Amino acid sequence: MSFSYINPMPTPEEIKQAYPMSAKLADLKRERDKIVSNIITGQDDRFLVIIGPCSADNEDAVCEYTTRLAKVADKVKDKVFIVPRVYTNKPRTTGEGYKGIASQPDPLKAPDMVEGLVAMRKMHIRSIQESGMTSADEMLYPENWGYVEDLLSYVAIGARSVEDQHHRLTVSGFDVASGMKNPTSGDFAVMLNSVYAAQHPHHFTFAGYEVKTTGNPLTHTILRGAVSKHGNTTQNYHYEDIMRLYDMYQEMDLVNPATIIDANHSNSNKQFHQQIRICREVLHNRRHSKEIKQLVKGLMIESYLVEGCQKISDHQVYGQSITDPCLGWEDTEQLIYTIADMLD
Repeated sequence: MSFSYINPMPTPEEIKQAYPMSAKLADLKRERDKIVSNIITGQDDRFLVIIGPCSADNEDAVCEYTTRLAKVADKVKDKVFIVPRVYTNKPRTTGEGYKGIASQPDPLKAPDMVEGLVAMRKMHIRSIQESGMTSADEMLYPENWGYVEDLLSYVAIGARSVEDQHHRLTVSGFDVASGMKNPTSGDFAVMLNSVYAAQHPHHFTFAGYEVKTTGNPLTHTILRGAVSKHGNTTQNYHYEDIMRLYDMYQEMDLVNPATIIDANHSNSNKQFHQQIRICREVLHNRRHSKEIKQLVKGLMIESYLVEGCQKISDHQVYGQSITDPCLGWEDTEQLIYTIADMLD
């Protein structure tokens, strides 16, 4: 066969036993999960900000970032609820390049899937311990869920995964808020169909078992921009785009209509400084439209300690992205304060 079987993978139970979540942190997660849930369902009128590096490539730098973020989060907690992005898996359009710490604990070395699972779990736990904030991650590989399901307060399904049946069914068994991004084509119907599938119960095979799920009522949409058939980026964070999504939500049998605006990716054409302007526009539209205020529950922003990005082969600048470029810390801190001020 064309498969070379290298190592048997440890089970989620084995990894959890080796790197357990303390009872204190488990209580913290339940508390934060409830807050995120209440924001998505409209019971809490705070604004959700999911913010952090494009990819969490270095444990020390990520934990320094989330610890700094916690101090800012405490200052705006009456208006803004912050969930740090600790993204341990990185989708690659062509399959080439760094795929995240869950695959490559050291970006300069060969993949090691077993050590990757350990590195992923250790980083999430350390970040929670040091910052007091549970995180968001992208569930690029659905069967990784078992290794982190007791750690995350938010899950994103990416633009290249949102049409995949296995992702949709898996999310139907998650017990935390889960955002479905629009596909790279920008098709809202595809995104909403994915939300519909994940909000309903299913019967399928998962991780070697026959399983049944109850459906995830906290599944919602994420607008991240798109790429046209001509290869140009197109935006979908403007007033007209959000109103179109609002109208489409009304036509479907969905609960808890909600969307998060991703300020980077195709919405900014990866011009990372544009995230500041985009956030301002979204908040301005929330001020002037009760429908948009009702629908838009938060923002997703890419930022790190040092702005921009560097090549993986260099990987010498501590706290700078090795994937997409990010806002630096000073801009990040100011942007969070600006978001809180514009929510008045």
